[in-house]
This record gives sequence, C-alpha cells and structure tokens, in this order.
Amino acid sequence: MFTVISLMLVGMCIGFLLRRQQFSWIHRVITTLIWILLFLLGVEVGGNRQIIEGLATLGLEAFSITIAAVIGSCMAAWALWYLLYKKKGGKA
Repeated sequence: MFTVISLMLVGMCIGFLLRRQQFSWIHRVITTLIWILLFLLGVEVGGNRQIIEGLATLGLEAFSITIAAVIGSCMAAWALWYLLYKKKGGKA
C-alpha cells in the first residue's frame, strides 16, 4: 500500500514540475493503459474460481448498488469536468 501511495506522489510531483510542458500524446497513452489494466482485471476476476462460482448468489441488491455506484461516479466525474472547464473560461 505504501509503495502505491509513494508512486502516486512521485507522479504528482513530476506532473507538477512538468505542468508547463505540452504533451499532446499523453492522453492516448493514459487511455490505453487504463484499457489494458481493465482487461487484466477482467482476466484476474475471470480466473478466480470463488468469484465465478459466487456470481449466481449475487442478488438484485448487489446489482443495483453496482449500477448506482457507476452512475454516481460518472455524474461526479462529469460535474468535476464541467466545473474545471467553466473555471478555465471554456478551455479544456
């Protein structure tokens, strides 16, 4: 856990130091890495026998909580983007 936090803090510091640089390609790299991580997470979950066997016991409550969490996360991300976009005067 400490290593993950340390790596994130190092990345934030490097990002802060390079904040004036223009990296037009960085968004594509980040998106690609997120897709790769999601794929690997799916492979890991699919390979876990306990999770796969437990899918049948998940009820409507777990499904609705998951859907609500995804919708809430999307709405919060959109609201944050909107506030930041508006604060910059329309420049993304």
